[in-house]
Amino acid sequence: MLREILESFGDELVVIEKPVKKDLEITRYLLKYQDRPVLFKDVDGWEVAGNIWSTRDRIAKYLKTDVRGLLDLMARAMSHPRPFATVRRAPFLKNRISDFSLSELPVPKYYPGDGGPYFTSAMIIARDGGFVNVSFHRMMVLDERRAAVRLVPRHLYSMWKERAERGEELDVRIVVGNPVHLLLAGSTSVAYGVSELEVASAMSEAAFGEPLQAVNLGGIPVPVESEFVFEARITPELVDEGPFVDITGTYDVVRKQPVVAFERMYHVDRPVFHALLSGSYEHYMLMGLPKEPQIYDSVKRVVPKVHGVRLTEGGAMWLHAVVSITKQHEGDGKNAILAAFAGHPSLKHVIVVDDDVDIYDDREVEWAVATRFQPDRDLVVVQNVRGSSLDPSAEDGMTAKWGIDATKPLKRKKEFERARI
Repeated sequence: MLREILESFGDELVVIEKPVKKDLEITRYLLKYQDRPVLFKDVDGWEVAGNIWSTRDRIAKYLKTDVRGLLDLMARAMSHPRPFATVRRAPFLKNRISDFSLSELPVPKYYPGDGGPYFTSAMIIARDGGFVNVSFHRMMVLDERRAAVRLVPRHLYSMWKERAERGEELDVRIVVGNPVHLLLAGSTSVAYGVSELEVASAMSEAAFGEPLQAVNLGGIPVPVESEFVFEARITPELVDEGPFVDITGTYDVVRKQPVVAFERMYHVDRPVFHALLSGSYEHYMLMGLPKEPQIYDSVKRVVPKVHGVRLTEGGAMWLHAVVSITKQHEGDGKNAILAAFAGHPSLKHVIVVDDDVDIYDDREVEWAVATRFQPDRDLVVVQNVRGSSLDPSAEDGMTAKWGIDATKPLKRKKEFERARI
């Protein structure tokens, strides 16, 4: 459970004993301790945690691997999902509450310009026949039992739209407070029909030697480790959602989005609510890390030896990347750049380096650009292409992309060797 995970962090955990307001005050602490997990002991009488998964090292350690092993662990889980185990009991079933109010929960308003309090760490689980979809969706609280949910045109949107066009509602379960393998799985982009629960189960087997466990809650499987669970319905009704600060730290626009009606709440004894600060390191990790295997897979198709992919924190782990390869032919660097753009269409800038450069060290990457790159020879610019809706510099979703081939020329390879001792 989340409490045990937090306790396992030892002295790294920052504990705030005094009462903290859920509107804006939580944000100040999470910004102050961006790279450390924070546990608030009293937020309107609830316990709240944030920055739980704000570093690669912490995520890797929990999943019993290292920073470089994370990419392989996620890639294998995405390409080889595993069945989850259905069980009959879950700790959250101990507390079943029909009479509750969303306004009484510790749902924060993170920034002054936000449209209201927001669920940010919540994932929505929905079933379409035999297919179970799990995905992240921010939700702006409207009143005691309703919220506006941001649905981008992906799997859950398709499931909702099909029913909304018939005037029907989509039955869902909303979960808050989950271990990181489930959070990472919920951020993956897998094919329709592949359940993110099975991706999480594959990561669980790799890290802990056992599959993910889920309990059947009204026909929809729910992970047993969830701290909070809500039975809810996504309705055909549309309302204004936003503004809201997204991953780049800038405000997203107001849109018409569906209304979610909350019906019933479950929670574990002494639950911990996960407050995921938008635009924070934790947001970067949970949203960006699952994209790295996609870039890796795409580059691997054109360059046989790919050693690593990193979406950089400076690019909000969404817009900028570094890729490590071993060149076999001149032109491999440029092909890797184009393949990276194909693997993650939101990507705006990529640097390709040799395998002697540590992609997790920004100074080494900049050194490679300084010593191995010539703008008139090694720069790739792609104009007027679809980019990320989260990039405020894009216009109507169109952008330019650029790549830097900072690899050694094969014919002059020895001239670029680094001095060693």
